[in-house]
Amino acid sequence: MLKSTPRPRAKPLPKPQREAESENAEGADDITDKICATLAGAVAERALKPGTKILEDAIADHFGVSRTVVRGALGILQRDHLLERKRNRGTFVAEPSVAEAKDLFETRRALERVILERVIQRATAADFDRLDVIVDDEQRVHDATDEAAKKGLSGQFHIELARLGGNEVMTELLGKVVARISLVMALYEEEPHDDCGTNHHREIIADLRRHDLAAAQERMDEHLADIESRVRLTQAQGDRHAFVSVLKAFSSP
Repeated sequence: MLKSTPRPRAKPLPKPQREAESENAEGADDITDKICATLAGAVAERALKPGTKILEDAIADHFGVSRTVVRGALGILQRDHLLERKRNRGTFVAEPSVAEAKDLFETRRALERVILERVIQRATAADFDRLDVIVDDEQRVHDATDEAAKKGLSGQFHIELARLGGNEVMTELLGKVVARISLVMALYEEEPHDDCGTNHHREIIADLRRHDLAAAQERMDEHLADIESRVRLTQAQGDRHAFVSVLKAFSSP
């Protein structure tokens, strides 16, 4: 009977090399997060509009990384539905359908109502003071002329409310929904508005301070309905956007 020859054990890497590879892995994670944050911020502020092609080479050159690292970051944003991969064409900023837009608005309404319940149970006077500061900042930005800064405020008040509710999963989910709604607004908003509802925000804070959950939820519903009223979510509008996207794709040099 033949005896099997034992395989030689792989020699462990020298300690300095192990540490260097570990640092490289940690650095890759950091740069992936930075790429994701950069692109997500550009989408939220509408600097990158729905249908815009993502240039992997440009990202790789800007951040000084390989295209493999870039693709990893783009994959994360695809899973968050901010980007979409089109076969044989590349990666593009996502273009939500009418049905998806309606689902996003419905999801946000439900989330915001639950968040208000948690905030009333947990928030302190200092927390409400912090919300006041955010709303004051909103007002200053909207009274100024920096259009990019105005778009950058999208969802800030609502994300802070979610954090006060103390549920990290809910906060993360709301952040992703708000980011995707920014794509909906870019596609379907009939007349762009730079008002993020500062007055509504102040009224919601006042209701929360009084521990009047019903009033706060009603005010939030009004606020979100106002945002939704700015878009025209009809199949005809969706077909138009889809057709325009095709024209852009086939007429580009």
